[in-house]
Amino acid sequence: MNCQVLITPRSFAMWDREPLQLLEKSALKIVHNPHQKPLTEDEMLDFVPEMDALLVGIDPVSTKVLHAAPRLKVISKYGSGLDNIDLATATEKGIVVTYTPGANSEAVADFSIGLMLACGRLIVEAHNSVRAGRWERFLGVDLYKKTLGVIGTGRIGRAVARRARGFDMKVLAYTRTPDLAWAEHSGVNYVDLDTLLEQSDFVSVNIALTEQTRGLIDAEKLKIMKPTAVIVNTARGGIVEEEALADALEQGLIFGAALDVYTEEPLRSKRLLAQERLVTTPHISAYSRGALLEMGMMAAGNLIRVLNKEKPDHVANPEVYDKLKEGETS
Repeated sequence: MNCQVLITPRSFAMWDREPLQLLEKSALKIVHNPHQKPLTEDEMLDFVPEMDALLVGIDPVSTKVLHAAPRLKVISKYGSGLDNIDLATATEKGIVVTYTPGANSEAVADFSIGLMLACGRLIVEAHNSVRAGRWERFLGVDLYKKTLGVIGTGRIGRAVARRARGFDMKVLAYTRTPDLAWAEHSGVNYVDLDTLLEQSDFVSVNIALTEQTRGLIDAEKLKIMKPTAVIVNTARGGIVEEEALADALEQGLIFGAALDVYTEEPLRSKRLLAQERLVTTPHISAYSRGALLEMGMMAAGNLIRVLNKEKPDHVANPEVYDKLKEGETS
């Protein structure tokens, strides 16, 4: 297979080489991201003109990038969120876009619960206090028998709700497309967003970033929440308005917040970073060894199947195939 593929995620095959070996066995010419960070649009433009395939993380695959890639046949997303890829332009150009749903769901759900505990029980503040040579008491809020509000009930939202059972929590959920059968089976109650925010002690954001969800949790929504409530976002930056969140924390409108994702990454907002009741992590909720191996194998397999003129299971723009002659995928 005389094709070139650009691999941008730094964690791809970092601990387990099996995904990389899968690509190497297909005789692909592999080009790695030389920077220790996601590529910018300009950096992508330096690489894509000679590429037949992209295996990307959160790097921008914009209209400009796609128009600069005449050979491109497939974009394999190393993850499930597609907000960094111009799907409409890819479809227009006949480029297949694949993704890896479910590969990191359990890892992200674990992390979400971990952030609830870290923020609610002030674990980070206590850790820093002891490290600084102090011996103080920190009065946090409980998870046990409290109410969890899950915004978004896809794979990750459902996994978070399932874990909440271990804390004997009441679970409320909000989504635009409720699955009532799942909710009944799982003991989850669907409610409107305002009700969820009013009644929840912990709120877990687990939805995709779209034009409909951008700024979903704004100043008015934060004012609805309990003063003892904690909000956790492991989904995408932009869903929770960061300036409004900083206001809510400064004014004591909520107990605390924990963010793994931000509107701009790396996080540069000094105001947000100054909030004592904010737990921050560098977009690592999906970074467990098991999740990265599964995600890597799925992303590599998807890419190879497209280049082999096959159709993977998880295609974001299946209409591309409708435009092709029978048996073709590029």
